[in-house]
Amino acid sequence: MLVETVNLNTVAATGQVSAVPRPAAAVGAGRRSAATPVPVSAPAAAVPPVARINGVPLHADAEVLPTEVLRQRACTELLRQAAMQDGLLDAADGAPTDGVVSEAASAAIDAWLERELRLPEPSVEACQRHHAAHPARYRTGEQVRVRHILFAVTPGMDVVALRNRAETCLLDVRCHDGRTGDSADTDAAGDAFARAARQLSNCPSGEQGGDLGWLKPGDCAPEFARELFGHVEVGVLPRLVHSRFGLHVVEVLQREGGVPQPFESVRGAVEMALRQQAWVTALRQCLQVLAGQAVVEGIDLDAADSPLLQ
Repeated sequence: MLVETVNLNTVAATGQVSAVPRPAAAVGAGRRSAATPVPVSAPAAAVPPVARINGVPLHADAEVLPTEVLRQRACTELLRQAAMQDGLLDAADGAPTDGVVSEAASAAIDAWLERELRLPEPSVEACQRHHAAHPARYRTGEQVRVRHILFAVTPGMDVVALRNRAETCLLDVRCHDGRTGDSADTDAAGDAFARAARQLSNCPSGEQGGDLGWLKPGDCAPEFARELFGHVEVGVLPRLVHSRFGLHVVEVLQREGGVPQPFESVRGAVEMALRQQAWVTALRQCLQVLAGQAVVEGIDLDAADSPLLQ
């Protein structure tokens, strides 16, 4: 399926809703004394309404999901309904409440997008301009030595609390960044980053202070690689890195820049990058049109880009 969830690129969610305990019943019957205070129940926590697209629910009743997940489901449902309306998907295909569409729906969405998104081929001039503007993207041999602290996202996790822990860790290690003497020695006694990795990281590399060694672009998930390669930053990155695995606090220890490649040797890669950009732009416009024609409840699709476009 063309539509894929990446990048936790930018993760925000509401917290878990817990039931408010009711006061215990009074012992004994009869009239309450005027001097006896009457217990007042605390108001029950509000449960967000079920988000819907044209009346089709995107999740189960009382289920609280991160806003980013809801947007992803909303966009997928818009495309599923469009494919069904155009006869590419049987009307009997059931709408998912867990965010996972059927194989038939996935194929129908792909077919619908292929038919609707007519993309022009990038010109040679546009490719040359793109190559000249982004030389770091088309280097060979670039590698970075990295360590990280992973805060993994798992089903049912309170994502807001997870983000708060990750941001607290990021602030702490940035305050100590550069105070360990030799940055290549990740086992230094006073190394706050290595200590935090051992205590907090959900990655096996935590036992080695978070050290991932030398990485090339193909060694890691694309959304992780985008934050590492084609940049000049060295040290603890000033932002959390989002990936399909969770939230990362990342430190770049060393960089080797690689060798720039002439346009003709990477022309195919440049053309592919421009096609992808055009596809994302066309998909965004398409989703905006579909959302404008639909009855959207419980989710604001204009608040941010959908994860489908990340």
